[in-house]
Amino acid sequence: MKRRIVAVGAALLVLVGCAASGGPKSPAVPSSRASGPTVETTSTSVSGPWRAWTASVTRPEAHGSCGATTHQVVCATDTGALVGRSRADGRVTWTVPGDAHARTARLLVDAADARAVAGVGGVLRAADLRTGEQAWTRRLPAGRAYVALAATDGIVYALHAPEPYVRTGAVLDAVRASDGTPLWHRNVAWSTGEPLAAFRGRVYTADGVTRVTARDARTGATVASSPAGVECRHLVTGGHYLVCTGSPFSAGDVFPPMRRLDPATLKALPTPRKTIDKPVQGVISDDGILVLYEAGAEDTSAGDWYAYDLVNDRRLWSTYATRTDGAGVAGGRFVTFTPVNDFAARGRVLTIDLHAGPHGTGSAAPRMSPAYAQTRDGEHPQLVVPGGDTGHVVVMARTHGSLRSLPLP
Repeated sequence: MKRRIVAVGAALLVLVGCAASGGPKSPAVPSSRASGPTVETTSTSVSGPWRAWTASVTRPEAHGSCGATTHQVVCATDTGALVGRSRADGRVTWTVPGDAHARTARLLVDAADARAVAGVGGVLRAADLRTGEQAWTRRLPAGRAYVALAATDGIVYALHAPEPYVRTGAVLDAVRASDGTPLWHRNVAWSTGEPLAAFRGRVYTADGVTRVTARDARTGATVASSPAGVECRHLVTGGHYLVCTGSPFSAGDVFPPMRRLDPATLKALPTPRKTIDKPVQGVISDDGILVLYEAGAEDTSAGDWYAYDLVNDRRLWSTYATRTDGAGVAGGRFVTFTPVNDFAARGRVLTIDLHAGPHGTGSAAPRMSPAYAQTRDGEHPQLVVPGGDTGHVVVMARTHGSLRSLPLP
């Protein structure tokens, strides 16, 4: 383990040296003594309509969450408002006011149905992505809150539960994305932190113990359940894939085997390996590459990212731990932040080729961005991946309230 960490760290140092000694000049690196992110007044065209820019955000935005389509950035505030920003310069292009307040803001940005949906406390509010106007609003009875969102084929799925949640009383609502008309609702078994997935005419929920359930997206009728004997303490989804792992909240030293599920039948499929360390966070690409962070059972700050090819049933690579609070997939690469304890390279966005891993060479070699104020650990940065072929990622700095659009390294 120690030898591998040193080798990867050396590779990153080489990358930093190459960026400093040759090729196009990188943007200036803000001073670490600055009080917070700076705000640029000009934007730089990189490729296509997306541009590199920095913009301030309000305190409610910084306490909420952000997402993006190929056309714009959208943020949900902790007051239930929705804010649309230009992909060209980050300026606000539209706002839908909110009238709620909660510690967390659930955000769904559904480009296919042109809807941004915010679930804040017991209020679900939707905006039209094309016009920036409020599309509809739904409200829950007092004492309930929205905990997960998903969408597919013109339907928004909103999971809500009693607040505080006590493992009973979760309900899944289906509403029409265009106008919020209720379609159906079902009582479901659900566990705190489990995702809600919807694709190919089905919607999936997990109870955080053993059972994953698939329902017909149009009617809510149960069409499949995971078989007995398949533990699913935590469900990782993405790219039309479902993978069961151990729970990041488990206090044990032994974790259930990692299992890929067939989305049609929910039966277990061949899976590359059994998880030895504690699974904490994972992302899955559209072509079936799972990148999973596995940490020590007693200390989740020490661990490694592992990449698995789900389609061909094999492990691809592993690398040292970066950070678990920001990870995504863009342009065929795994995107995350450099580790805080890497003093030579911290405070940057790092990308790794999904197939070649940290030891890739040439065009598949790891790449890093310059250091930005927004990517510093003290800013508690959130990574936003627009998707499509934008060639950009967006980082939100929570501490000093700033968004930065930067070219994908």
